[in-house]
Amino acid sequence: MEEQLNAICQKLQQSEYKVTPQRQFILKTFLEHATEHLSAEDVFSIVKSQHPDIGLATVYRTLELLADLDVLTKINFGDGRTRYELGQHEAHHHHHMICLGCGRVQEFDADLLESLENLLTQKNGFLITDHQLKFYGYCRECAAKSKDQSEPGSI
Repeated sequence: MEEQLNAICQKLQQSEYKVTPQRQFILKTFLEHATEHLSAEDVFSIVKSQHPDIGLATVYRTLELLADLDVLTKINFGDGRTRYELGQHEAHHHHHMICLGCGRVQEFDADLLESLENLLTQKNGFLITDHQLKFYGYCRECAAKSKDQSEPGSI
């Protein structure tokens, strides 16, 4: 984690941005919650519990800066809240399954669109640099609850 933090701080400095304590707190939050998709409010809540002097505006500005520098990736799951995750710079993408019942977001790593991307590039000369795939539905728990409530005799 420390190595990744140092690499990001170096990127900030190379882009002529200061590595402030607030930016470091926010970066550490993403490194400690790497599997989560955090909103600005989530980050603020986590950081504020350990550093009460940080402001929400600072969190918003830092998230925008880190997204502009491709350190973070912005994600919109259609619920009115922008979420962020550490930038994924590997060859394969991961995708998201969003539960309409509880709002939980699950990732899956199978990049089933790679062959489609290759076909589009070959056929149309369209160079694809990124894509996002989101599935909306109900997680196992919400689907089970829904089934239980629809059975005769259930209340």
